[in-house]
Formats: sequence, structure tokens, C-alpha cells
Amino acid sequence: MVYVGIDIGSTASKVCVFDGKIKKLLVLPTGWSSVKVAGDIKLRLKEIGLIKENCKIVATGYGRISVPYADKTITEITCHAKGAFYLFKNDCTVIDIGGQDTKVITVKGGRVTDFTMNDKCAAGTGRFLELMAGTLGLEIDKLCEMAGHGSGITISSMCTVFAESEIIGLISSGRKREDIAFGIIDSITSKVKSLCQKHGDGSIYFLTGGLSDNRYIMETLSKKLKRPVKSHKYGRYAGAIGAALAAEKLNS
Repeated sequence: MVYVGIDIGSTASKVCVFDGKIKKLLVLPTGWSSVKVAGDIKLRLKEIGLIKENCKIVATGYGRISVPYADKTITEITCHAKGAFYLFKNDCTVIDIGGQDTKVITVKGGRVTDFTMNDKCAAGTGRFLELMAGTLGLEIDKLCEMAGHGSGITISSMCTVFAESEIIGLISSGRKREDIAFGIIDSITSKVKSLCQKHGDGSIYFLTGGLSDNRYIMETLSKKLKRPVKSHKYGRYAGAIGAALAAEKLNS
């Protein structure tokens, strides 16, 4: 039996095919419709010989209810915890800076013991980063690269709309893009730090999701948290991996 985890995020959708080990990983842009991307994933699975009759499927993420062919749906908190523990092979506090929310999850023995979510405001999320990068006319990776050469700016606004206005004001006053980029990353990582503080200060942190391969984000978080922030080459797939592991349990 083959096990499939599908993580429908607000920006990207990830798939893990698992048969005792990770066999295949896929990522597709979610686009405007999670229903459509779920259909696209079904076709991609069929192309590699996977249909409902020969695999177990668990869906997670923002659009998990849009996967009608899933055998079960599970929250992304549980799946990110399972996936992170599988990749990191140790207790940790998981940080997932998602498109719509940011999650901090304490994981012990592969299980969630505590979690905190910032889901009431875009500040401190991937969507905030995407919007602010767009205001500067930059891709996210380029913004982070520039931020490493900047300093001296604090974005004080907590609201995304006001933060954007603040950045436009900084641009108009002639401040360097590198310094503004520094302020944007500092703002996001400071908000993540405040969520992490609710989970004690003894953890090793593990970054999952779309920013898990961003070296500057990891370094900045490590400095703010005064603890190592680690990840894995498959960190962005942690939710899908956790969902695949949960699918495996359906057989037991």
C-alpha cells in the first residue's frame, strides 16, 4: 500500500507519496481555487499509477476540505508536527510561517503538546512578506538578500495596510531599499519571536513551510530567539509528509 499526504496551502500545495520512505514530493501553485488544484493533484497521482483503490490519502492545510477523494482530513498543526518530527527526529518547537497564518507548535515524541497561532491578522505571515516585497518591487528571495545588507529601520505598524503606507512613506523619503527590507524582515521575525515566547525558551526550533529554505529568515530568527533554528531540505513539505504518515496509520 502507498500513502499520500496532500497539503493544500493558500499559496502552494504540496504532495508526499510515502511507502515506508519518501518516494515522491510534488509542489503546485494553489492559484485561485483549492478545488481546481486538488483536481490537478488527482490527475498527477493518476499519472504515476495512484488511484483511490491502491493508496490511502490524507489531506491537510487551508484547503483540505477541497479534496473529496481523501480518506481523511487532519489539521495542519498535527501534520506539521508529525512531518517535522519525522525529518528532525527529535523534540522541537515547530515554526510554520504560512500564507494565511503563523503557527508555533511544541512537539514531544512526535505529538503536539502545545501550539499558538497568529490567524487574526496578516502581520507576521507569508502573505505580509509577499505584499511588502511587492511594494518594493521585489521577489521574496531578493528582499531577504537585500535585508542582509540593511539596518536601522523599524516598521512600527501592526496592521498590513498601515505597514504598507509606512513603507511607501519610507520610499518617498529616500530611504534605501536595503534598509526598508531589513525593517520588513525584522518586523515579521519579531512577531514570530513573540509567539515563540509562549512556548518557553529551552527548545530547538525547526522551521517548516515555504520559508524553510530561506537562510536569512533562519539566521534572523536564531538571533532573536537566542536558540538554533534549523530546517531540512524537505522542510517545506512537512505538512504533506505528516499527512502521509497519518495515512499510513489508517491501515493499522
